[in-house]
Amino acid sequence: MSSLRLTGLRRRLGGNPILDGLSLTIASGEFAALIGPSGSGKTTLLRLIAGLDRPDAGTVAIDETDATLLPPERRGVAMVFQQPLLFPHLTVAENVGFGLKMRGVPTVEMSREVDSALDQVQLGGYGGRYPAQLSGGQQQRAALARALVVQPRILLLDEPFSQLDPGLRAEMRSLLLGLQRRSGITTLLVTHDHDEALQLADRLGVLLEGRLVQAGRPAEVLARPATRAVAAFMQAGALVPGVVFAGVFHSVPLGRVAAGGRPDGPAWAVLPPGALEVRPAGHGAPAEVLRSYATRSGPRVEVRVGDLTLTADSGGWTSGPAGVVVHGQSVWFVGE
Repeated sequence: MSSLRLTGLRRRLGGNPILDGLSLTIASGEFAALIGPSGSGKTTLLRLIAGLDRPDAGTVAIDETDATLLPPERRGVAMVFQQPLLFPHLTVAENVGFGLKMRGVPTVEMSREVDSALDQVQLGGYGGRYPAQLSGGQQQRAALARALVVQPRILLLDEPFSQLDPGLRAEMRSLLLGLQRRSGITTLLVTHDHDEALQLADRLGVLLEGRLVQAGRPAEVLARPATRAVAAFMQAGALVPGVVFAGVFHSVPLGRVAAGGRPDGPAWAVLPPGALEVRPAGHGAPAEVLRSYATRSGPRVEVRVGDLTLTADSGGWTSGPAGVVVHGQSVWFVGE
């Protein structure tokens, strides 16, 4: 197991900053995820760590050793891409064993290691097939086996399941998490998929416009976004403008909510669905019920309160005149 420390990484392309002073430390054996929209610098960051590209400034350290200028083959880093990138003219076993062959591993040992890797990704018995004979999910498993068989110090994952259907994505996530927990390999996943990051990561970072704007435990980042931009990207809840005065957040039309020590002045409140409850008319702010729908966590209602469209727990009320009650303990306040 190895640690990874990134310090002040900068990368520009055509004069435009792709990464802007990014610093991040991933502990040995940790599964970290960076989440961000397309164009936020996620793939560029992985390429810098893998040695496929060089930063304009900053350092990449593996186990506290500066690896910024090391060639890829000396870093002990393996990367799995969005596409499996298997050699079509090689069998699955030959694809998985390619890295070992380049290292001069004896044939008998290589065969043993390849068989073990294929078993780990549930492809035992598929070694003699060619990539075209595999499903998309099986191809991505083979790519994962190819990365793991060389026993890398760091595993990098560039949205490896984004091309799979939802059922296969869930299956591959479970497989990956099990492999990572058993091997203890330090892992960094980049993705724009909220569910993927929240399910897999021990620690989550939000990457926006080349900057790491927040990092922490996944549940903490989701429940307590640092800025409006993080709250919006994480879909943490409705953003409601208002003013804090004497420890109370005043908004129209939601009324007054305790501001938890936030200083006086303009503020934004993040209202997750659990912060709101729809009840019969006469309770809380008057609301218009737009629609109700089911979720895994229970029934939800979409309502309009003044100019705001909000999502709320139904409270057993899904039609007719309604009001919205705000549970202040669930409300989080953010800055710009």
